[in-house]
Amino acid sequence: MSIVRLFARPLLATGFVAVGVERLRNVDQTAEQLAPTLKWIGSTVPSAASLAANPTMVARVLGYTQVGAASLLGMGKMSRLASLLLAGTAALNAVVEYRNAEASTAQERKDRRYQLLKNLSLIGGVLLSAVDTNGRPGLAWRANHLATDTGRKTRAVSKSVKKSTRKQLAAVSNAASDIVGS
Repeated sequence: MSIVRLFARPLLATGFVAVGVERLRNVDQTAEQLAPTLKWIGSTVPSAASLAANPTMVARVLGYTQVGAASLLGMGKMSRLASLLLAGTAALNAVVEYRNAEASTAQERKDRRYQLLKNLSLIGGVLLSAVDTNGRPGLAWRANHLATDTGRKTRAVSKSVKKSTRKQLAAVSNAASDIVGS
């Protein structure tokens, strides 16, 4: 693990752990903040209506997900999956904060915009972490090279089989001409 990864992952995870713990400490307040956004999601996506009907449970799941995924990211364990989970929680957080922020004055609109940009920056950071392969080839590269190697091996076996078949046909032909000629 490089020195940058050694420090960057825990630094990125720290904010998510703090927010997750705060959500779990104040589940009712978090549920209250989530309720309008969950109601909007429930009306937009009917299959999510049952989930949107219980903002307290969503607040707990969100808090535990942030603490758990951020802890995994900070330790460097399953960091790609953890980063994807954090990107999802950060996206939900960005929507909730943007929709709930006051925007009646110019300063409030400016603060809301800065908060949205901060959240988008965090999403970008965890998405970068989600595609970080830690210096090793990613799954797409491995799959592509596996397919290429398999194709190469198949062609080599095919050539070998053709050559062997030709030799066997020649041997059978010689044997048949010997029998016919006798």
